[in-house]
Amino acid sequence: MRMPTDQHIMTGRPSLGAHLRLQFDAVRGKYVLLGPETVSVVNGTAADILRLCNGRRSVAEIEAELIGQYREVPAGEVAEFVARQVRDGCLEISDG
Repeated sequence: MRMPTDQHIMTGRPSLGAHLRLQFDAVRGKYVLLGPETVSVVNGTAADILRLCNGRRSVAEIEAELIGQYREVPAGEVAEFVARQVRDGCLEISDG
């Protein structure tokens, strides 16, 4: 599998891998990423980003929405998070 370039990550539209589901776990009081035989607890900021990764928004659009929510988002942080999740197989990038 070829890794997407930084440009492709910025212009593409990230979505959760087909094998994953993001869900709120009421017992833990946190969001979890569920995969085959795995459960990963994610922090609030990561959950906010992952919820916006629906295959319809670009990374720039996700970042803009988060700025509206948090007022400040460090430059490049969303793109770095998305790139890391793509490398780890949690997110897929489709063409914009």
